[in-house]
Amino acid sequence: MTKRRILTLNPYKAHARFHRACALAALHADSSLSVRLARYNEAMARARALEAQGGAK
Repeated sequence: MTKRRILTLNPYKAHARFHRACALAALHADSSLSVRLARYNEAMARARALEAQGGAK
């Protein structure tokens, strides 16, 4: 069986969108404020890096 792939114009944007969703989920998690903020900042940094990487190509 062959593996089906989802076609996107820019896969970096799709990955960045995923990390933005993870960042928002981190804000609503049942953790302390410092942990939630750290997870949010980490996910947003990944999203920004992916968008910058995708824009360069």
